[in-house]
Amino acid sequence: MSIAAAPDPYIQDGPYAWFRLAVCILLSTIGGAGMWAVVVVLPAVQADFGIDRADASLPYTATMLGFAAGNYLLGRFVDRFGIVPPVIGSAFALSAGFALAALSGDVWMFSLAQGVLVGLGTAATFGPLIADISHWFVKRRGLAVGCAACGNYLAGVLWPSFIQWNLATADWRETYLVIAVACLVTMVPLALILRRPPPEGALAAGAGARPFGAETTGLPPAALQWLLVLAGLACCVAMSMPQVHIVAYCVDLGFGIAPGADMLALMTGAGVISRLASGYVADKIGGVKTLLIGSVLQCAALFLYIPFNGLASLYLVSLVFGLSQGGIVPSYAVIVREYLPAREAGQRVGLVIMATILGMALGGWLSGWIYDLTGSYEAAFLNGIAWNFLNMAVIVFILFSGRRRPSIAAGQ
Repeated sequence: MSIAAAPDPYIQDGPYAWFRLAVCILLSTIGGAGMWAVVVVLPAVQADFGIDRADASLPYTATMLGFAAGNYLLGRFVDRFGIVPPVIGSAFALSAGFALAALSGDVWMFSLAQGVLVGLGTAATFGPLIADISHWFVKRRGLAVGCAACGNYLAGVLWPSFIQWNLATADWRETYLVIAVACLVTMVPLALILRRPPPEGALAAGAGARPFGAETTGLPPAALQWLLVLAGLACCVAMSMPQVHIVAYCVDLGFGIAPGADMLALMTGAGVISRLASGYVADKIGGVKTLLIGSVLQCAALFLYIPFNGLASLYLVSLVFGLSQGGIVPSYAVIVREYLPAREAGQRVGLVIMATILGMALGGWLSGWIYDLTGSYEAAFLNGIAWNFLNMAVIVFILFSGRRRPSIAAGQ
C-alpha cells in the first residue's frame, strides 16, 4: 500500500511562507527606523542647527529621496539576485548613516547622511521585501502584502515612542547612535534566514495574475504602470502632511513634542489595522477598488484636521487618519502583482513605491514651505486635499477603463 507524500512546507501559502512573512515584518519594523526617527527629532534638529522649518524639513526630504531611489534600484537587484544581499547591505548602511548623522555639524551633512545612507538602507526593508514575499503567496497574496507592509508602520509605533523616551535623558545625537547599533546587530542575522529562493513556478510567465481574476484594466502594461506612478505620487503628497508635520504642529499649538509623537504612533498603529484589513479586502475585490476606498477615506480624514485642533480632537482625528490611509500603499503592490509580470515584480513594485515616497518627500517639503509662507498649517492641509483629489481621479480612470475578458487559463 502506497504512503501519501507529506505536504511540502515550502510551497506557496505553506507554513514556511508564513514564517518568512513574520521575518520580513520584523526586518521592516527594525529597518523602518530610517523613516521615522528624523520626523520625531525635527524640532530638536531645527533648534540645534538654528534653521527655519523649511530647512529643517530637508533631511526628511533627503531621506525620502534616498528611500525612493533605493526601492526601485534594489527592486531590480532583488529580481536578479534575491533579497538577502540588499538586506544585509541595508543593515550596514543604516548603522553608518545614523552614526554619521549623529556626528553632523550642520543640516547639510545631516541631510547627506539621511539621504544617501539612511534612505537607501531603509529602502531594502520595504518594497523589495514586499515583492519577495508576494512570490510565496497566491490565495492570500493581498493579505501577505498588507502584513509585510505593516512592518513600516510598526516601526512608526516603535521608534517614535522609543526616541521620545530616550530624548528625556539624552539628546538626539546619542539617540541616533543607539539606533545605529541596534540596526546592525539585529538585521544581519534575520536577513540570513531568507536565503531560500522562491518556490518553483512562482516566477513563471503569468504567475502574477490573481487565481480567480477575470478582470483587466483594459490598459497597456506601460500605461497602467505610469498611471499607478502618478496616483502614488499624488496620494502621498496628501499623506505626508500629518505624518511629517504632526509633531511640529503640536509644538506650534503649545502641546509639546510628547503628544505629537504619541499621535504619530497612534496613526501608524491604526495604519497597521488598515493595512491588514485592506489586504483582506484586496483578496476579495481586487487592488484597484481597495485603493479607491482607501483614497476616499484618506481625503475625508484630511478634511477633519482643519476644524479640529484641540488636543483630544487631534488624537481622535489622527486615529481616524491612520485607519483611513494605511492600506493605500500596499494596494499598489497588489495591483502590480495582479496585472504585471511576476519576474519583474521587484522593479515594478519598486517603481510605484518610489513614486509614493517621492510624494512623501515633496509633500513634506511643500508643507514646511507653505507653513513658512502663511504662518499656519491650514493651507498645507488644503494643499494635501487637492493632491488627494488628483489621486482619486486617476484611480477612477483606471477602474472605468476595466473590461471583462475570458477567464484566465488555469495556473495563470
